[in-house]
Amino acid sequence: MTLTANWSYPNPIRFGAGRIAEIADACAAAGIKKPLLVTDKGLADNEITHRTVSLMDEAGLGRALFADVDPNPTDKNAEAGVQVYRDGGYDGVIAFGGGSGLDLGKVIAFMAGQTRPIWDFEDIGDWWTRADPDGIAPVVAVPTTAGTGSEVGRASVITNSESHEKKIIFHPKMLPAVVIADPELTVGMPKFITAGTGLDAFAHCVEAYSSPHYHPMSQGIALEGMRLVKEYLPRAYADGTDIEARANMMSAAAMGATAFQKGLGAIHALSHPIGAMHHTHHGTTNAVCMPVVLQFNASEIRDRFGSVAAYLGIDGGFDGFCSYVDALNAAMNIPKTLTDLGVKDPDMDSLVDAALRDPSTGGNPVKMTVNNTRALFQALL
Repeated sequence: MTLTANWSYPNPIRFGAGRIAEIADACAAAGIKKPLLVTDKGLADNEITHRTVSLMDEAGLGRALFADVDPNPTDKNAEAGVQVYRDGGYDGVIAFGGGSGLDLGKVIAFMAGQTRPIWDFEDIGDWWTRADPDGIAPVVAVPTTAGTGSEVGRASVITNSESHEKKIIFHPKMLPAVVIADPELTVGMPKFITAGTGLDAFAHCVEAYSSPHYHPMSQGIALEGMRLVKEYLPRAYADGTDIEARANMMSAAAMGATAFQKGLGAIHALSHPIGAMHHTHHGTTNAVCMPVVLQFNASEIRDRFGSVAAYLGIDGGFDGFCSYVDALNAAMNIPKTLTDLGVKDPDMDSLVDAALRDPSTGGNPVKMTVNNTRALFQALL
């Protein structure tokens, strides 16, 4: 089967190996004539980035690049990027990279024409209506990892550099105008990034499926997303050049981010403050948190994940599924505890407080409280 297609859900997606060659056409479709390519520091000097910038240049789109993006992007990164965007007179953004490059690229495009500070648009109630929609620039999203699925999302996660909290900035028009999902761009990912990003996609599907909210479409997408990860992540991890595995993992990442419209939960509520305060890799942190959270939610999700186990061909129902997750983490060399991940002397009060204020808590099937959230962090340490 040829893994090439054009999709219009949830946004226009050009999927398939080699499709980065269509970057100029994608910009034209988005109405962009002078793009700023936004990526992270680690990718700035990478061959795939140089190739993309050359394709832009050959098409008369220039070679503009902004790469002052931290692994967990901050408001300061956003402010610097918006300044570059405005000073350069750009008319759109190519958001290029993993979650950090995609999230910051989307925020730069969003903030380019706003006059209010970024935190006025946090995902709280109807705060998104404060934005001037005419001031939001178009985005072409080009993922180079298979994890966050930010290319199909209407939000970005940005760290407040003063409070060290991860905040979600949301607006419907943040959804990229065009996506190029080219699995060849993920071939060079190191094993630990393949593992961390792949398990991030898995966590999105697990949490969406666990969420008590009603959203049958997301439920179905989450289930199939888990199957793709189970089948293809070990292959992508074992052989980074396996393009079929890379392509299916890229699909799973987009599916996870589409599915979590149904909600996220304790995995993300815990990992967001850990990442913000201790600068850990987001997907890997999710993977460390997943086994403990599955047990925490067992009373509410046992029967549901019995059905998941059956669909995935895992024996033993919910307990079998949990054993599978433990084995998958071990096979991917995921640390067993946050201490092993490098979290030293955490401020437990701050972690608990931030976790309970994280929007993800609302999608957890078991109500999170000060006491049980503290117990979760202690179990993870």
